[in-house]
Amino acid sequence: MSELRQNMVTKDWVIIASERKKRPEEFTADPRVLTGQRPPHEPTCPFCPGNEEPELEILRVPKSGPWQMRAVRNKYPALSSEGERDRTFDGVHRRMSGVGYHEVLIESPVHNTCPALETPEQITAMLELFRDRGRYIAQDSRIEHLIYFENHGIRAGTSMVHPHTQMIGLPMVPNDIRARIEEARRYMDDTGRCVFCKMLEDELQAATRVILQGTHFVAFIPYAPFSPFHMWVVPRRHETSFLDATYVELADLGQLLHRVLRKLYVGLNDPDYNYIIRSAPLRDRSQEFLHWYLTIVPRVSLAAGFELGSGMFINPTLPEESAAFLRSVNENA
Repeated sequence: MSELRQNMVTKDWVIIASERKKRPEEFTADPRVLTGQRPPHEPTCPFCPGNEEPELEILRVPKSGPWQMRAVRNKYPALSSEGERDRTFDGVHRRMSGVGYHEVLIESPVHNTCPALETPEQITAMLELFRDRGRYIAQDSRIEHLIYFENHGIRAGTSMVHPHTQMIGLPMVPNDIRARIEEARRYMDDTGRCVFCKMLEDELQAATRVILQGTHFVAFIPYAPFSPFHMWVVPRRHETSFLDATYVELADLGQLLHRVLRKLYVGLNDPDYNYIIRSAPLRDRSQEFLHWYLTIVPRVSLAAGFELGSGMFINPTLPEESAAFLRSVNENA
């Protein structure tokens, strides 16, 4: 029989549909050209060396010589850094000027790579650049929240296969984020504890859904994941904001993220995925009930009418089995 499980951080309910049960290995992506099988340079790719658009560039690493990473303004930004943050109300109509930041971090000059094929040191350097650009944008009083994400593959929403991540600085806090904040606040009021710390403690004690552990981070599939292999990477240290992560912590995260994404690459045949860094809104960094973390969502299943109509998700595989499958994958293969 199916069962309903609730994520105590988000309060979202998920149907674990055991009657539709699929083995974890059944989610392996269809035969495809893997990232590492593409050419290392694409003449028409704007992110490849030789095709740089200097007017969009913010910075490059290193500053001289052949670059290894670049931060650029999105050529077709969702928001513009120019202008004032204006709000208007008219009955039930509410609007705000589209000010903000939309930046692209090009992870490598190599066209046919991705975090699973890069070194942990490369991932750490990218995370440092992410954090440092976030710290810079956080100084802008118009910006309320930062979203950091990577779209890997067509089903994850990417239009460019060259490895890159994106960061958007918003002039407001999205409603979904506000709802999560209120749930975390409520749990702290009720129990006196951080719900994320409690979840991490419970997952470590149960051990059945833990995939990997590092010195500073733990990767696990939550008790109520809304899709197969949906996992969280949570810092052991209680800290509200990714912007306050230390180099030592980011180095540990780089190691762990490389191993987890490598397991997905090998075990599920380079699936499309999104990863998102969920961090406290900029004006809420002092709130002790918040705790930043990273979530990885492989795009191995699709949302349909039920999900759109209910806001609930149907997960056809047990998270305990998904975690056991990933633990068994030899990421060095």
